[in-house]
Amino acid sequence: MKKLSNWLWGAVLVVVGVLWALKATGVITVDLFFPGWWTLFIIVPALIGLITEEQKGGSFILLLIGVCLLLACLDVLEFDLIWKLILPVALILIGLSMIFHAATASSARKRMKDLDLDEAKLREYWATFGEQKVSFDDKEFEGCQVDAVFGGADIDLTHAKIDHDVILRACSIFGGVKIFTPSNVKVEVVSTSIFGGVSNKRRQGEKSDGTKKSEKTLFIEATCLFGGVEIQ
Repeated sequence: MKKLSNWLWGAVLVVVGVLWALKATGVITVDLFFPGWWTLFIIVPALIGLITEEQKGGSFILLLIGVCLLLACLDVLEFDLIWKLILPVALILIGLSMIFHAATASSARKRMKDLDLDEAKLREYWATFGEQKVSFDDKEFEGCQVDAVFGGADIDLTHAKIDHDVILRACSIFGGVKIFTPSNVKVEVVSTSIFGGVSNKRRQGEKSDGTKKSEKTLFIEATCLFGGVEIQ
């Protein structure tokens, strides 16, 4: 998805550059700075997010806000009405998104609750206005909690020993978390995202050597608020 996102952004920049050059040379007379042109800085990223991101709730809300502001600038809608409705509509959409994700992930959540997890032994890692890199090379992984607040955290489980089902909880608030998973376990993701998202780049199925994956499962419970969690 990252390549697609880069391709789309590249195409947008090329189109803008071509139109600007044609206008500068007098070939076209299109006014690039029409009323409400600044709303494109909201609409375009939202459209690209709808195409490239797995979690589309935040992008949809941004698109709705951008379109409403554009219509107001074009005198189709009134600004007073938009300011009155924008917050309650956003809350409704966020609530519906959370309900939808809770319903679709109910099976995985139930299996996670059934795990005999000792919360007191759950390791915690923080990345606040900084970076945190943790590697579990040849170490037994029993699960952990990682929080990135205005920072970034990398959790490398590529060579970790996972002998039973475990949970990794990741919370990203204006930050980012990268999780590198081992190839011999299954990965299931449960997420709640508000103006953020989870990018799962891991391929499910067989390992590169053709053997089947282990029956062990790594559950990743992700919460994103203006942040992101990337799984590889």
